[in-house]
Amino acid sequence: MNAVSELTPVLSEEEIRKRVTDLAQRISADYRDESLVMIGVLKGAFVFLADLVRQMTIPVEVDFIRASSYGKADTSSGKVSFSDDTGTDLEGKHVLLVEDILDTGRTIERLIKRFKAYNPRSVGVCVCVDKPERRENDFKADYVCFLVEKGFLVGYGLDYAEKYRHLPAIYALKNSTSEEAK
Repeated sequence: MNAVSELTPVLSEEEIRKRVTDLAQRISADYRDESLVMIGVLKGAFVFLADLVRQMTIPVEVDFIRASSYGKADTSSGKVSFSDDTGTDLEGKHVLLVEDILDTGRTIERLIKRFKAYNPRSVGVCVCVDKPERRENDFKADYVCFLVEKGFLVGYGLDYAEKYRHLPAIYALKNSTSEEAK
C-alpha cells in the first residue's frame, strides 16, 4: 500500500504547535511556584511531551513509564501492561501524567492508581488527543490538546504497529481493520 493514500489529515503541524504552546502556558501558570514532575507514557507520548516541555516557562522534572494495551494491534487488548517504572522520588510533588491519546480510559486509571501509591501531592493528566466516545468510564483529563471523535490516529508519536510515529502531523489511518477507523 502507498503510505500517502492511507492517511487522511486530521491535525496539521501548525495546529499542533499552537495548541501545545497554549497548553504549556496554562500548565506553567497552574503549577507556578510548585514542584512538578511530568511523566510521559511511552512510547506514544514522547513527541508530545518533548514539545510541551520545551514550551514550559517553569522548571519541571521529566520521567517516563512504559504502558501498553494495544501491542501491534489497532484495538485495545483490554489488558494494560507496564514494563518500566519511574525512578523519580514523587512524594509530596505534583505529578502530571502525559499521554498521547485517551480513549477507553483503562490505561490512565491504572496509571493514576499506580502513582498515587508514591504519595505525591497530586496526580493530574494531560493528553494530546481525547476520544471521549470510546470511554469506558467517566474519566476526564485535566489538560487536553485536541478532542477527536473518530478514526484510528497516527503521527506525532501515535502509531500503528510501531509505524507512523515520525509524522509531524496527525492523520486518520484508512484501511485499518478496527471498527473505530470506519
